Amino acid sequence: MGPSPRKGKVQTVTGLVSPSELGQTLVHEHLSMSFDVAYVPPSSENAGKSSMPFSMENLGWIRYNPYSHQSNLKLNDKECETAIASELAMYRAAGGGTIVECTTHGIERKANFLRELSESTGVKVITGTGYYVAASHRHEMYEEPIEHLITLMHDEIVDGCKEAPQVRCGIIGELGCSWPLHGFERKVISAAAQVQEKVKCPVSIHPGRNPESPGQVLRIFQESGGNAGKLSLCHLDRTLHTNLEELFEFAKMGSYLEFDLFGIECSHYQLNEKIDMLSDAQRVDTILQLINEGYEDKIIISHDIHTKHRLTKFGGHGYSHILENIVPKMISRGISAETVHKILVTNPSEWLTFQ
Repeated sequence: MGPSPRKGKVQTVTGLVSPSELGQTLVHEHLSMSFDVAYVPPSSENAGKSSMPFSMENLGWIRYNPYSHQSNLKLNDKECETAIASELAMYRAAGGGTIVECTTHGIERKANFLRELSESTGVKVITGTGYYVAASHRHEMYEEPIEHLITLMHDEIVDGCKEAPQVRCGIIGELGCSWPLHGFERKVISAAAQVQEKVKCPVSIHPGRNPESPGQVLRIFQESGGNAGKLSLCHLDRTLHTNLEELFEFAKMGSYLEFDLFGIECSHYQLNEKIDMLSDAQRVDTILQLINEGYEDKIIISHDIHTKHRLTKFGGHGYSHILENIVPKMISRGISAETVHKILVTNPSEWLTFQ
């Protein structure tokens, strides 16, 4: 058997490309998904607000309570998908080249829609295979043999997506993990490591909302045969952000360090009230500290847009925010243009390339 056709290439929804073709890359976004699993019922006095329409009068409440507004969790209705197509065109005009779309099984991936978006906007899109958090699946899934999980992820990379065989996945992930880690999630991590060992692909893991989770899931991944050098740990700017020494210790484990919540400027975090979310300025400062510690080759960034209110159509910052607003801030804070290029272009292309 000859070498894999994927070796040295990146798999997009429209086919294999050279890593040099990716350009500036957002490594963690959603272009179509349903996030009902994250719904937080509002207090009794605010119960009616969960179904109110988007408006200027309501936007402040939605921004502070994004997971309590039912429509806000639907990033896949017709109005939203039309808005996303327009926003990808804006991202392309701002200098964007590629978006990694991290919607997996459990939160309603639409592979055909992603292909159509890429073809119509010229933005390269990479889609993922795998499974989101256990709570997003039917309980019957918890008993699924690991061999079945391995087969699905392997086949969606090699042969095409279950719902769209003409679209092949270019990463495994984002794999969803909770805290404490669910048994199904542990099985998925192990399955992903075994698939990665076979097909030499990049992997993305969403850790649980506890500082111990990133290290825990990375150790399970490695113990199952996974390569930390081709793994990205997501959401470190909500999980390992209060203690720089903990972050530096985690960085030694060798994974990519993903800061993917740029654009969220509200410290209130409904999904874990113990967490105070960083501002964009604090994210930039944390990245600068990592650079000073010698980890510039491992840093990648994104917005993780997963609710309507973060799209410009609904009063948000959109997919161009990093390119238009964060890059100038990074340079003004002392991060060189060369390092910014590494974070937005070089590091993502190296992570996303099949070995």
